Amino acid sequence: MRRIGIVAIVLAVCTACGAGPSIRPDVAVVEHGSGSAPTSDSTPDAPTLQAPTRDLAWTDCKDSTLGRLGLGAGPAGLTLECAGYTAPVDPDGTAMGTIEVGALRARLPGTPVDAAPLVLTSGSDIASSTTLAALSAGPASALLERHPIVAVDRRGTGASTPIDCGRPFDRRALADLGQTPGGGTADDADRVAAASRQSTTACTDTLQPAELAFDTVHAAGDLEQLRRTWQVDRLGLIGTGNGASVALAYAAKYPDRVGRLVLDSPPATTADATTAAEQRVRGQEAALAAFGRRCAALNCSLGPDPTGAVATLRDRAAVGELAGVSSSALLTTVSSFLGSPRSDQPDRVRELSDVLAAAGRGDLAPLSGLMAATEASVGTDGQFVARCSDGQQWPGPGRTRELQAEWAGRYPTFGSDAALSLLRCSAWPTMPPAPLPSSIPVPVVVLSGEADPIVGNGGLPTVTGSLTSAGATWSGLSWEGYGHPVTTHSECARQILSRYLESGVLPPNASACPA
Repeated sequence: MRRIGIVAIVLAVCTACGAGPSIRPDVAVVEHGSGSAPTSDSTPDAPTLQAPTRDLAWTDCKDSTLGRLGLGAGPAGLTLECAGYTAPVDPDGTAMGTIEVGALRARLPGTPVDAAPLVLTSGSDIASSTTLAALSAGPASALLERHPIVAVDRRGTGASTPIDCGRPFDRRALADLGQTPGGGTADDADRVAAASRQSTTACTDTLQPAELAFDTVHAAGDLEQLRRTWQVDRLGLIGTGNGASVALAYAAKYPDRVGRLVLDSPPATTADATTAAEQRVRGQEAALAAFGRRCAALNCSLGPDPTGAVATLRDRAAVGELAGVSSSALLTTVSSFLGSPRSDQPDRVRELSDVLAAAGRGDLAPLSGLMAATEASVGTDGQFVARCSDGQQWPGPGRTRELQAEWAGRYPTFGSDAALSLLRCSAWPTMPPAPLPSSIPVPVVVLSGEADPIVGNGGLPTVTGSLTSAGATWSGLSWEGYGHPVTTHSECARQILSRYLESGVLPPNASACPA
């Protein structure tokens, strides 16, 4: 086992790729009303962002990054560079030592060399460098025209110091939610709870005395260490998914150090684990329905009812008909595919359809490859520790069984497994929620997707409510498509975001971008 704490580990390879600058005209935005947020007329002046006085030691990692993610050669002139920096393990606590934080920088040939970088974090959902890779790989690379973007991997994920703390047996039980081929579901809850206890014990023992230093507050501290390393006054932050929670935690602790703040597809700011899981499963069902409509329109290999075909495959996996593929692993793979930050998602409908159709015919090789890639992307020990650290009020087996029965009817494809997955963190030590900002002196942009399989969008009112309570000037924009995050999928949203990042001027509130 690897103990985190004293010595930083050598940086692993980052991720990314990109496409050239967009030359398309502006996409029309539908404004649904002025909303409840302050209008742009009252927007405070946004501070000027600064280029680093002292930069990181960047090294080229384009080829290895693009190759590992299967993103092709990338656009002409794209530069991808990896670096690392050390941050205190627990700057406000008693745990000593440092930890290595991994970063990836993306630029285009026309990106000004003296431009201030923007900082992107995806938190624990997926490595931030992977999100930046997807952004750089498609039309979203236009955001690089004026500013380089630096992705900071959350500690324990991506190129940051990895965490290896669980036993393979328990890790497998958590991933499969205790499901055994042909074994039914009666004891699944107890098996997952037992695996949670074993994994929690192993990880807290491995990480002590810093076992509680992997939450959003400490992730925000790593961003502050980057600001100090750069010797700049403020950071321009783009937080996607769980990374939006990290960005809010940064704004709570360092309000005067925020120069821009974008919350892209943020989860709820005040929700227990059960509520957050239900919001997520609603997004999963909505994303699958949208995929099914598109797949059927293309006469894809899943037939006229793609959603039903996925449910049938899940049922077969649950009773052991797919050679050891659990229904949980299958659904995690489908959900992660639908929530991929890759911008070529419309072109990948047939890809997912063909993989699943092949599995239905007994050819499991394509599905096995996709499952392995998914597990490496979203199922690491670092993500287990971070997600458990961030959650609140995890239910026990009794309540989980009740939720299974309720959600199986309410959310027919993902509901039962979504309820059972709450037990993965049931044994983790209780931690206080991250403080919310009491003031945010810069305007804030909030983006949300109608069918987000990673966080859903049910928590959006708590986010905007928290911003209002902090006295922030904010503007919300919704995207009518499916996927996560909005930035990598919607050209309309990117154009609005680009203007905000450059000038600090907010778009009209309550606007909508088409799918």
